[in-house]
Amino acid sequence: MNNQKPTLVIMAAGMGSRFGGLKQITPVGPNGEKLIEYAIYDAVQAGFGKVVFIIKHAIEADFKANIGDHIAQYIPVEYVFQELDRLPDGFAVPDGREKPWGTGHAIMCCNGVVDTPFAVINADDYYGQHCFKLLADFFQSEQASDKLHFAMVGYELDKTLTENGYVSRGICETDEHDLLTSIVERTRIERRGSTGAAFSEDGGESWTEVSPSSTVSMNCWGFPAGALPQFNGLFTSFLQTLGSGNPLKAEFYLPFAVDSMMQEGIADTKVLHSGDKWYGMTYKEDQDAVTLAIKAMIAEGKYPEKLWD
Repeated sequence: MNNQKPTLVIMAAGMGSRFGGLKQITPVGPNGEKLIEYAIYDAVQAGFGKVVFIIKHAIEADFKANIGDHIAQYIPVEYVFQELDRLPDGFAVPDGREKPWGTGHAIMCCNGVVDTPFAVINADDYYGQHCFKLLADFFQSEQASDKLHFAMVGYELDKTLTENGYVSRGICETDEHDLLTSIVERTRIERRGSTGAAFSEDGGESWTEVSPSSTVSMNCWGFPAGALPQFNGLFTSFLQTLGSGNPLKAEFYLPFAVDSMMQEGIADTKVLHSGDKWYGMTYKEDQDAVTLAIKAMIAEGKYPEKLWD
């Protein structure tokens, strides 16, 4: 059993330097609370002991002024900087590269800052209260083993769709023990009628039905502290093969890193099922729905009227 308080790692490096109007800091609560605050509040209630924001140096001052300094009043906050030149010894940024290295690289940047079990989430998604309780319980039950045990919180596809367009989701397959066996990324999934869903692989020319009850990944993961060094080695291998791919665009994705460790037999991933509904502001039109959902949850007693009272 692990008695360390887990850390919440929030990937926010994709937030731009001009904060006006960005969806990640758009107020959705009655007192100007932002979507990211509800995730942090839920994590605090579940027993998480620290928040680590992954950002870029270019947005540090704005980020602290808009979010970080406020959150630091309620839970310890640290920062990790994901920069293009944060590379292992012997590697350099390819000429012309501007694209970030990806979500797996973001997690690798947490070395030296995160030394407890940790959860990883996106900055612009509402995951619900259940997922943080599931992850906290998972960390508490962690036993010493010769294999790394990861967790992924899975959601029902139908509860992760927007009425305002298409979304990208990772469709998950599991074995009889709820261990993850595969994630297939579908970059264009839409609601079909009131109960259906379908995905397209050709820009909307043709569609394939998919079960609305399918389990999908929303990039909500749980890792033991011992996982971080593994990301270093995998990222180095990724860089070594970069020349045979697209050195200006190729990304080191978090699911790719997890799958690599699973294929090598050094890790397994337990899928924890949340019944909560996801909310996000994929489209500008989503803001009203998110605001109404928060208002309803306050009325139900899930959140206080003023979040941090």
